Amino acid sequence: MTLGSAAAAWREGRTSSRQLVEESLTAIDREQQRTNAFIRVDADRARADAERADGERTRKLDHGPLHGLPISLKDLIDVAGEVTTAASRVLANRVAPADATVVTRLRAAGAVLIGKTNLHEFALGTTSEDSAFGAVRHPLDPARSAGGSSGGSAAAVACGMGLASIGTDTGGSIRIPAAACGIVGLKPSLNDIPTDGVIPLSTSLDHVGPLTTCVADAAILWSVLAARPVPDLGKAWGNRPSRLSLARLGGYFDDPVAPEVRAAFRGALDVLTRAGISMRDAELPSAAGITQAYVNVVLPEGAAWHRHYLDTRGQDYSPIVRARFESGRSIPATSYIDALAFCRDLRKEVSDLLSNVDALVLPTLPICAPLLGAGEITIDPARGDRTPVRSAMLKHTQPFNMSGHPAISLPIKAASLPVGLQLVGRFDDTAGLLRIAAECETILAHG
Repeated sequence: MTLGSAAAAWREGRTSSRQLVEESLTAIDREQQRTNAFIRVDADRARADAERADGERTRKLDHGPLHGLPISLKDLIDVAGEVTTAASRVLANRVAPADATVVTRLRAAGAVLIGKTNLHEFALGTTSEDSAFGAVRHPLDPARSAGGSSGGSAAAVACGMGLASIGTDTGGSIRIPAAACGIVGLKPSLNDIPTDGVIPLSTSLDHVGPLTTCVADAAILWSVLAARPVPDLGKAWGNRPSRLSLARLGGYFDDPVAPEVRAAFRGALDVLTRAGISMRDAELPSAAGITQAYVNVVLPEGAAWHRHYLDTRGQDYSPIVRARFESGRSIPATSYIDALAFCRDLRKEVSDLLSNVDALVLPTLPICAPLLGAGEITIDPARGDRTPVRSAMLKHTQPFNMSGHPAISLPIKAASLPVGLQLVGRFDDTAGLLRIAAECETILAHG
């Protein structure tokens, strides 16, 4: 069930919150050993909260669009009185002093929180395999990564272990696992959703957002998390998608791309253009500088937050994650300041591209879900080049954390493993992007 259909069924008495929670817990019992999606399952509290929600329905109390619906949280997000591990031994005993603002808003909207999902340690990775609790495994192939760093959230949603999940995204950590697992993942516009009470990776680039099975559910969760009205997803175009215009990002984003991803992406664009959506080509002039600027922002900011833990509990990090944070200490302040300026310039470049179209479009990932343990990958066998898996998975998503524009990954038809199509909307207009995404989702579903 979607959030929308479950909410309607609950309000009409066709299901109960207790039943929805039990179905989620049954799915967890069935899928957890195979996927390792959860770090902690709060079954007793979820059942108690579900009973309370059902009692409130009987008394005709309605807390909002998530009332009685089971949702999970990435274990980077504080829940008062519970340990937030960030998938690390470093924080094994850190009890959250208060709820994160997003948790407060979820509870106010009636959500039932069923547990905390697994992730790449401290969100510093794209595969969710460097975790003190073991790697998250792909729902369709346990030998593969579910993506990261919100891999547990994506696997949970894909397997019905809850109706949705809340993740974080600093360089693609919502959209990457969403694409890898074949679900919807939304990175809202910068500062749409508060990040207080969320263990930071980069205070400049961190975002919080939903992972769901459809765009309508992403819109519902965004409205709750951002304290905004739910967007009217049918408002902009109705039955006239010919009014919608997209720019396909090429150049840096075009090569290399795995053949199976390229075929699925081209097929999706063909469906959209046949429906009347106009399509043009575009490139980002500063694309070549993205990777270095990203490193020069994220690693110094991460090293600053982790300074105390690196000095006192360095042995408790996984070696790769510790080495990355340590490397942030040697990046000069001038490089950090220049990288922040690069991000501001990139925001203008992306906004300029969007001045003549409704959204940008590109593959979310240039590859499908990689094998666990793979350090490098050949993206396109015709080229034969070996690329670090981390670099390949970040390439198409990190620019929009740096620019701050909202971006969403939609699943598209593919030959084997899931493939994602990424749409990027105008700065500070996540609602507009959600309307565009809903239009494209409908067209692709019927294409």
